[in-house]
Amino acid sequence: MTPSKPLELLAPLSGVLLTLEQVPDPVFSSRMIGDGLCIDPTSQTLCAPLAGVISNIQDTGHAVSVTDDNGVQVLMHIGLDTVHLAGKGFTRLVVDGQRVEAGQALIEFDADYVVLNARSLLTLMLVASGEPFVLLAPEADTVALGQPLMQVSPAQASDAACEEQGDAVFSEPLTLPNANGLHARPAAVLAQTAKGFKATVHLHKQAQRANAKSLVAIMALQTAQGDTLQVSAAGEDADAAIKAVVTLLAQGCGETVEAAPQAAQVATPDTSATLLRGVCASPGSAFGQVFQVAEPALHITEEGAGTSLEHATLTRALLAATEALQALQDKAAGSAQAEIFRAHQELLDDPTLLEQAHGLLTKGKSAAYAWNSATTSTAKLFLGMGNALLAERAADLADVGRRVLKLILGIQDSTWELPERAILIAEQLTPSQTAGLDTGKVLGFVTVGGGATSHVAILARALGLPSLCGVSMQVLALTNGRQVLLDADKGELHLEPDLAEIEALQVEREQQLQRRERDMAQASAPAATRDGHRIDITANVASLQEVQQSLPLGGEGVGLLRSEFLYLDRNRAPSHEEQADTYSAIARALGTERSLVVRTLDVGGDKPLAYVPMDAEANPFLGLRGIRLCLERPELLREQLRAILASAGLARLHIMLPMVSLLSELHLARKMLEEEAQALGLSELPKLGIMIEVPSAALMADVFAPHVDFFSIGTNDLTQYTLAMDRDHPRLASQADSFHPAVLRLIASTVKAAHAHGKWVGVCGALASEVLAVPLLIGLGVDELSVSVPLIPTIKATVRERALSDCQLIARQVLGLEEAAHVREALRQFHAATVDTSPVREN
Repeated sequence: MTPSKPLELLAPLSGVLLTLEQVPDPVFSSRMIGDGLCIDPTSQTLCAPLAGVISNIQDTGHAVSVTDDNGVQVLMHIGLDTVHLAGKGFTRLVVDGQRVEAGQALIEFDADYVVLNARSLLTLMLVASGEPFVLLAPEADTVALGQPLMQVSPAQASDAACEEQGDAVFSEPLTLPNANGLHARPAAVLAQTAKGFKATVHLHKQAQRANAKSLVAIMALQTAQGDTLQVSAAGEDADAAIKAVVTLLAQGCGETVEAAPQAAQVATPDTSATLLRGVCASPGSAFGQVFQVAEPALHITEEGAGTSLEHATLTRALLAATEALQALQDKAAGSAQAEIFRAHQELLDDPTLLEQAHGLLTKGKSAAYAWNSATTSTAKLFLGMGNALLAERAADLADVGRRVLKLILGIQDSTWELPERAILIAEQLTPSQTAGLDTGKVLGFVTVGGGATSHVAILARALGLPSLCGVSMQVLALTNGRQVLLDADKGELHLEPDLAEIEALQVEREQQLQRRERDMAQASAPAATRDGHRIDITANVASLQEVQQSLPLGGEGVGLLRSEFLYLDRNRAPSHEEQADTYSAIARALGTERSLVVRTLDVGGDKPLAYVPMDAEANPFLGLRGIRLCLERPELLREQLRAILASAGLARLHIMLPMVSLLSELHLARKMLEEEAQALGLSELPKLGIMIEVPSAALMADVFAPHVDFFSIGTNDLTQYTLAMDRDHPRLASQADSFHPAVLRLIASTVKAAHAHGKWVGVCGALASEVLAVPLLIGLGVDELSVSVPLIPTIKATVRERALSDCQLIARQVLGLEEAAHVREALRQFHAATVDTSPVREN
């Protein structure tokens, strides 16, 4: 092959020349990124030093790479630490992939702004591809824009550069912690580490991949903090390469980073800590021994053995996964659990996923590689949309993706060799893993990821397993066999529990079991206080099956039917017939003497529907959701109202509107309801009420009350909107507490306004299901508590143990307290002093 001619590089700027040794930055001065020189600029336009293609220009505009036709890569980096300017002061004049000529303007910059706001304006020109060069004017102190500056000797193309990846090992997905992504400095550190291994190493972001040994390729990924990445490697030291690169990424590649919940490696544990905190995903407590669980890395071959063969392999795996999920659905203890695996089945048939996978198959990729790429890129998309519900969908997709991947690769699910009294510790558990836990050995579990509303949390509650989520990465460093005390109710994992704590826990669990048996035996008794004040105890449900489960537990109706269960996790809207049949079946199960409160569709920015196009929202919890969405798309609401009205007369029907904040929203919805009822020939309208979950609605309850038939208070949203705290945030969960006096005062004022107009008030949020809150809510005047189905007997028993006068007294007291913790303590003391465990008197 004929050697390429020397390449002349022009000065990209005018200014003072410096050597790299004079640059006050060890990454640049040590030539880790590449060899070259530095210019202290006197001009403000960066120009191309050679002809070629823009192989990378950073979104922030502070750095750009040009690659010529022989593979010479030249990186220009304007200033030091200018990535932190987030693009301010820079104007990009070119885009990735654009061909440019030598001397063409690439970036304009405001020198005054950069000097004032960054560490330095010193600008680097580096040969990032490693070719040798000579300075054309080695003694010069200054340089003019466009002046010949360096002569590079291009390397001869190597066949090794085209080496195929072959069988690759993939890491688990990890979250990038670097505040500004992998810009030049961390990218250089990463590339240096990868070069230390013989294996080919690649970094993957969605469907993109980059040679981890190439600084420019890493920068071209345009990563950002929070991006989900994977590392793959192929070769004799692939496992070691992956371990080293993943560790480096988790540690920030030389930059100081905050520990991220999704980081791939465990930080050095603080051995002095004796208590770890998290968010309660499932209540209860347990004393047992640590058992760490983790999924092994899977070996994926990128190139396929033929499109037809790989297509058939993927089809067989998808069919087998569908059958396995159907088996899990059939074995599910309740409808909520069954719905989880039905949603997983929907993912297997998702057209976007299948289109992505089949597109890669036609390019000669293997079934494993195609499916893995499709699922991981889509999960990354969900994670990047910035809300908790979509993050949970990403976790579901990862579970489904791995299930199919194992079937493609012929890998059997490994059975954990569990010890007795195991408390599982994991970075994340999947719904499939959770559903398959041996509750004879597992007492509870603790995870770094996940949320209190996740599918894993739902399954944990169904299994009766106490669990914490959102715990620090330190938990992954606990040794197997270590004795720990899990108190999920308090959100705590005690690493050095004393004997007194353990004995108290065991006594408490025994008392809870005895109480549960007694409550079940008395479930059919009415919920009336010792002095005869009646409280209605109804159920929060999301299916006919849950309604049927609630009745033998003493449920007196449905206080909240979450109608969105008919709409979510599917690719098309439910038909009118499907909706009407479902509502009618639920109403028939309840009968004409029981109430049915149907909440209209509560979806939107935080719970998107695949078949209702919506713009992305920066803050979906404050966006187009609930009644706002339905009024913007009135046919969606009208269709649902027609279906709900089909059940009129089969039960005492109530319709409830979510997220109402304006009286005009109520009036518009009532007008639609009246029109649809008239069209159906109904002479009597069902009762119409609103959710009180927005502080403005609570504060104006006296204005709303004359226009509604009832209020139902959603304490979950009311709490997070009142306190401006995400109730599932790991660091804020203990403060985002519905026992906060501000929330309680809103409940009190809502009840007062409603009763002044002769209207009843229910509570359907999580606060109603807390035993500690029951006397408080009774004392505040709440008429109905709508609770989680399994807790109906316990909540009814709690009502029967109290006197209304005592409840009113404690309610007045706690409204004057300062914090939720003070309220909880006062209620604990009240509970200890007033609980009546004598047999229930018949009324």
